[in-house]
Amino acid sequence: MTNGELIGPQASEATEPHKRGLMLLLLVANSSMLAVYMGVGSVLLPTQIAEIDPANKVAVLGVVGGVSAVFATAFNPIAGALSDRTGRRNPWVLGGALASLALLAFLGSVHTALLVGIGWCLVQATMNVYQAAVTAVVPDRIPVARRGTASALVGLGLPIGGTAGVLIASQTSGQPTLGYLVLGALAAGAAVLLASRCPDVPAGTPATCPTPAVPRRERIAAFLSALSHHDFRWAFIGRALMVLGYFSVVGYQLYILDDHIALPANLDPPTAMAILTPVAMASMAVSTMVGGFLSDRWNRRKIFVAMSAALAGLVMAVPVISPTWTGMIVFSALNGLAFGCFMAVDTAVVTLVLPRAEDAARDMGVLNIANAGPQIVAPFVASAVVTALGGYTPLFLFGGALSLLGALAILPIRGVR
Repeated sequence: MTNGELIGPQASEATEPHKRGLMLLLLVANSSMLAVYMGVGSVLLPTQIAEIDPANKVAVLGVVGGVSAVFATAFNPIAGALSDRTGRRNPWVLGGALASLALLAFLGSVHTALLVGIGWCLVQATMNVYQAAVTAVVPDRIPVARRGTASALVGLGLPIGGTAGVLIASQTSGQPTLGYLVLGALAAGAAVLLASRCPDVPAGTPATCPTPAVPRRERIAAFLSALSHHDFRWAFIGRALMVLGYFSVVGYQLYILDDHIALPANLDPPTAMAILTPVAMASMAVSTMVGGFLSDRWNRRKIFVAMSAALAGLVMAVPVISPTWTGMIVFSALNGLAFGCFMAVDTAVVTLVLPRAEDAARDMGVLNIANAGPQIVAPFVASAVVTALGGYTPLFLFGGALSLLGALAILPIRGVR
């Protein structure tokens, strides 16, 4: 595949008016998904764990976050491959979202660390079924020339959904059952809207076509074959390093505000989160749109990805130098700028280095291991860093170093400017 080829048989039609509506539907779908991830992962889950076991909250959150990310890592590419095989996206979108709603209701009703862990693992599994199918729509239907803009628009799901999710979670932190239900209902509603307004266009091998049996070893080799391609492999490495650095810190932000930052007397950590998140997400929204638009206009992707990853690494020093409320506001704004631009333009880079059009969802699922996989490592490592090295300053330095390495990893990619 060359950079000028389209991915997905319908991609050339994406400039029609109804395709613009498709991008808006994808924005809604991604926003609801990120509302679940950010609202639960940043506020509701840490709060619930702190109430269950305040003395061991850092370690328990590390274990729950790490084990649940294993489920995310496994289910995302598997669901992507299955949706490729069936040639349909909507059944997986609907099934994943509705199952997540039921499991979030369960998660809000439990009162032991073990059941919290089980519930969040299952939610991660079903939400990644939803995510895999939604993610595959961009390479299915959007032409190469519009990938930066489309990825930027879809990327607004993080600032929009993240802000909504954290605000909902912060307002309902004293009533976790309600918070879990509201977030689950958002995802389910978005899935119904996408499926009803955007009927499936069959892609790949239809489910009715018989396929020959393939040995398990060959299936695994085929599944991971994208990593044998030079550019895709480096994109994978860069994404993994950036995500690991980001989530090593962000996953513990509620505890950082509680134990490391000198908050004003009138602020508690959940309220502080409700202030910081819109600051970060507004910055992220600006850099997502500007980065996506300029990368299309100039037909340059790598410089945006490398510079944003480098900025993400450098701003980790701000809470180290100034562990104050003002320092956290500055950190949140700059970190949002960096991460938003990175994710928007890096997503465009990835869609341009996919090895095979017919395996788009499978290979995007493999790439999503670089999103979910580091989240397996991040909670364990972050917990170990905080516990063994005596606080959150080493954690910021660790996250910053990983992001800087992520900036270097984009440089070897040859097929994208």
